[in-house]
Amino acid sequence: MPNPNESPAVQSMKKEQAEQRKQARRGELDKAIEDTFPASDPVSVTHTSIPVGRSDVEAAERVKREPDPTALDQDYPLVDQALRPTGYDREELRALQKEAGRMAESASELASGTARLAKAEAKSFVQDIEDRIRRQPLTAAAIVAGIAFVYGATR
Repeated sequence: MPNPNESPAVQSMKKEQAEQRKQARRGELDKAIEDTFPASDPVSVTHTSIPVGRSDVEAAERVKREPDPTALDQDYPLVDQALRPTGYDREELRALQKEAGRMAESASELASGTARLAKAEAKSFVQDIEDRIRRQPLTAAAIVAGIAFVYGATR
């Protein structure tokens, strides 16, 4: 009885698997070369059991470790050093920060008020049109028919 490992199908499968492994190694080497820029770094192919790519957990941990750049209460010696020549101290910066917060709040209130005003104007316009239609229903119907005719004729 012939050996099943020597059949043409098995030989073809083994040849294809070997080619796939060879391609995978080539891809890993290309990626390793890209990852070792500049060229003075040694080429290093690494294999890890951890999935490649950033996950949300990793990003959350990194953000947790990094200091908050907007917080003024923490000590940042380089920031203090950079601000020293400008003449601003921490109290002035806090006052500026509070003023910016108040300005943002005012802008938000202004936008909200503008939206309410626009909504009221639109409601008033619609009520005005409804009143005109109730007073002159035949005129309104004739206007709608004319608009529909022009719209239909242009299509």
